[in-house]
Amino acid sequence: MNKVLFIPILLSLLVIAPHATADERPNIILIMADDLGYGHIGPFGQEKIRTPHLDQMAEEGMRFTQFYSGSPKCAPARSVLMTGYHAGHTPVRGNSGGIPLRKEDLTFAEVLQNAGYRTGLFGKWGLGDAGTTGAPRKKGFDEFFGYLHQRHAHFYYASYLWDNEEKYIIPENRNGKRGVYTHDVILDRGLAFLESEKENSFFAFFSFTIPHHEWTAPEETLKEYEGQFEEKVPEHTWREGYALPDAPRANMAAMITHMDKGIGKIMDKLKALGIDDNTLVIFTSDNGADSYSIASPDFFKANGELRGFKYDFYEGGIRVPTIARWPAQTPAGSDCATPLHFTDFMNTFADIAGTTKAVPKDVDGLSFLPSLTANGTQEVHDFLYWGSVKGEWAGRVGNWKVVQQEGMSKPALFDLAKDPGEQKDLADEFPTIVENITKSLENNHRPPPPQIEPNAPDGHYYR
Repeated sequence: MNKVLFIPILLSLLVIAPHATADERPNIILIMADDLGYGHIGPFGQEKIRTPHLDQMAEEGMRFTQFYSGSPKCAPARSVLMTGYHAGHTPVRGNSGGIPLRKEDLTFAEVLQNAGYRTGLFGKWGLGDAGTTGAPRKKGFDEFFGYLHQRHAHFYYASYLWDNEEKYIIPENRNGKRGVYTHDVILDRGLAFLESEKENSFFAFFSFTIPHHEWTAPEETLKEYEGQFEEKVPEHTWREGYALPDAPRANMAAMITHMDKGIGKIMDKLKALGIDDNTLVIFTSDNGADSYSIASPDFFKANGELRGFKYDFYEGGIRVPTIARWPAQTPAGSDCATPLHFTDFMNTFADIAGTTKAVPKDVDGLSFLPSLTANGTQEVHDFLYWGSVKGEWAGRVGNWKVVQQEGMSKPALFDLAKDPGEQKDLADEFPTIVENITKSLENNHRPPPPQIEPNAPDGHYYR
């Protein structure tokens, strides 16, 4: 386990509710955007895209300024998130879209479900198609509604979604019609889950696909940005089947604002149900912003001052905007600068649920409940790991970070405390640091299980 252990103070559920019964334990909601960059939203410096509900969430909660995804790619990041094992240990490391979790792979949803939580997943899964060992109902979710295969999740006017492992047909989108924005259909199902489980302790995972391509927004939100940006449609070769918007900047901004509106609906629902104070809501992204020119990442400063984009092991590919709001526990308007990681969700959620013994001893995460509550001593990682099946990797020890990715003749070293934008390579000045971090990377890697993408029917990428 890659962490320094301190004497934990008040890390159990006793911090939260000394006499809580099962149904009084805190509810947990995780909201995850897709390809949302560190600088895409107001709380992290965005000035062109309106995100009033996320702004309010940050004002009422805590910003995490050094929170990391498990990978700069979708499927491996989600595997790290769900299992608590970093990219050198996690089971799904390929990014083809349908490689399933195995029967023996334990997810935090299973940990919570076994502890008596009702669990629901709404949106993109990407860790197991229908009929595989990785389907959500087999990985700890009582209810699933959305996209199973991540390539299916590229489309916002899909003709069907999955309701558990049954197809849910959307007639308005059949035969190429663009009648119903699937993000809204998924959101409504998730809100219904909150309503139905209001008397129980629950975990709800809103795994939104915004702002991943295809880049398109519903007309009512798109109109809010009409004429606000000088639209220069970039030269872009687009794959068959995706929409190429006439106003790409307006569509990108409208997508993120539309997602923000949905987050407002979640918050309003919690208040209406009277469970707001007893519900932890965490917002994050699966990786950094996409570099496609049509997504206008430079215009929007999508990753702020961070270097790189999705697929990169620089900070822009892996540092993600993260906010937590928990009215009864988290100090309003606060910041946490401790380096944290997707591996930490397993331990943190188990800590909140009072079921830490159910977490495997060899996971790579730690609980950040002390940071959430500003109470107790926070454990810290002594080493953070990112890697890919292509042999690319990055490692962080303290403020030192080593990056080795495609096209580099040798690893680069950066001091993130002085150079968060990773502009000055210090590898030649500090070769011993590079060597030590590289050895740690090698010691924290084990070969992945076979990364097998199940066959899909009729020549499609997904079922």
